[in-house]
Amino acid sequence: MKRGIVFKLFLLTTMLCILILATIFIGQTIFFKQFYMNKKVEDLESNLTVFEKEYRKNSNDIAKTQQLERDFAEENNAWITILDQYGNLKHEDDFYIEIQLNEYYQSLLGMKTAKVLLYMIDEDNSIQLSESLLKNSQVYIIGILKESQIIPIEIMVEPVEINIENEVYSRNQNILAKSFTFRNKMLYEKIGGTRENLKEIFISNENSDLVNLGGEVINIQLPQINDLSNVIYSNSLFLEQIKDFQNKILLDKLDIPNSTTQLINYEQNDINYKILIAKSDETNSYIFSMTSLQPVDEAVQMIEEYYIYIVAFVFLLILLASYYYSIKIAKPLLRINRTTEKIANLDFSETIAVQSNDEIGDLSRNINLLSNGLSMYIEQLQQDIEKEKKLENTRKEFISGVSHELKTPLSIMKSCITILRGNVAKHKKEYYFDALEKEVDKMDLLIIDMLELAKYESGTYKMQMDSFYIDSLLEEICQKLMPEIQQKQLLVETHLSQIEVVANQRRIEQVLTNFLTNAIRYSPSQERIILAIEVIGELVKISVENKGAHIEKEHLEKIWERFYRIDASRKRSDGGTGLGLAISKNILMLHGVEYGVCNTKNGVQFYFYLSIKK
Repeated sequence: MKRGIVFKLFLLTTMLCILILATIFIGQTIFFKQFYMNKKVEDLESNLTVFEKEYRKNSNDIAKTQQLERDFAEENNAWITILDQYGNLKHEDDFYIEIQLNEYYQSLLGMKTAKVLLYMIDEDNSIQLSESLLKNSQVYIIGILKESQIIPIEIMVEPVEINIENEVYSRNQNILAKSFTFRNKMLYEKIGGTRENLKEIFISNENSDLVNLGGEVINIQLPQINDLSNVIYSNSLFLEQIKDFQNKILLDKLDIPNSTTQLINYEQNDINYKILIAKSDETNSYIFSMTSLQPVDEAVQMIEEYYIYIVAFVFLLILLASYYYSIKIAKPLLRINRTTEKIANLDFSETIAVQSNDEIGDLSRNINLLSNGLSMYIEQLQQDIEKEKKLENTRKEFISGVSHELKTPLSIMKSCITILRGNVAKHKKEYYFDALEKEVDKMDLLIIDMLELAKYESGTYKMQMDSFYIDSLLEEICQKLMPEIQQKQLLVETHLSQIEVVANQRRIEQVLTNFLTNAIRYSPSQERIILAIEVIGELVKISVENKGAHIEKEHLEKIWERFYRIDASRKRSDGGTGLGLAISKNILMLHGVEYGVCNTKNGVQFYFYLSIKK
């Protein structure tokens, strides 16, 4: 089944737009998430490198360092902190206790006091720990010793006596009724998870950093609620990752090359996180950063829900736009198709009205040029065919006319020859010889006129123009024809003025001679012939009018035809070849001037126009 170009364009455009829409949809729902994650991590790595450079410059300025951390967190929507070589918070010195070691542990460890970091204790009992600690409380600690700083694994707090009068302690007495044990659960389970395992480590590895100590609390430092630095302590997820990283440093001897960034993937509650760790040997520290990828998941989910509506809207828009686009593109093509169909049927009446400056516009203009060219060529061909038909008819008429015209003189000549050969009427011998000579002259004149007419009708004859005075030419012709005028007792009336015209003098003389001869031949005796010149603008009208006879209307146009005579009975007695007016017509046509014949009040007028010389 034939499908129109509008349908094809509509289908192709719709499929293309749907393909583009599907590509965008798939790209945003499948690849957008990965692109977003990669881009965010790439930007975070780049900004972390800048942060590390700035930190090296201001590593001794704690306030400046904390400001850098806050700026980084705000700009990158990420958490960041500085850790020392053992994984401890480097610039957070507000969550610890200081204990006075018992004499036994002083001699064993070679130190009198020890600092114990409390933020390593699990979040679920860290509040209870902070409430349980009092100055002069006895604590027993299992932990890892690093440069007089204890990273606790387990803390056991013994109750103390309360002296209400001395206001040593005014808290809830029930809290101190028994001892409490607090653990760094992550590190505790990493080492073994039981006290027996801890004892085995103590016994089997004397060189281990694992220590067991006890003493009295002499100083307690807890973070203030409004202190900006305690944001890390309240962020349990971030703190847990810091603890996990510290455990790897303390137990697994983790080594991160300098000037590199380690990337760790972490997932919790179906939320993906990225952890970036950069090591700086110059400051003997780690830059620990963590960011959540939850926003991109939410964004992708919102995009998927949003696309349900946008796809429906865009699909409708695609259909409308495709239809309009198809009509817009196909409309000139359909117009071109209709026009070319007419051209194929040789109907060149319609042109393509497309004026766009593109290939379709060029095609339209070329088809219009082709149509005009074909129209002209076909019209010319039709004219040539008509001309050829006319020439063929003329040829037939010419042959018929010539045959007819030659038949009479040949018959006369044959009769004269027969009489002369039979010696009949010997006394009229000269008469018959004169008749033969006369017929031969007529035949000669007829042949000359026929050749001249054929020359004019060939279409190759070039008329040479010159200038002359038309009044002088008319007077000369009258003088030549004066014997015939006088013979019929005609009166020639002239209305002439001295005017110089542009034409071929010899051929115009031939035309005027034919007109005047024709007027003499068809004018009754003792009638008038009027020769007149009339100036009309830049032209001059020359007319020859004979009085006393009219031409019927049906004969007016035919008299220009070869061998045509109004009164066929007069053709032989009045002489002439019957080609004079036909020759005159062709001469005037070659001059490109107007000519004609018309009946006047009491006669017939032949006229033509010539250009006046400027």
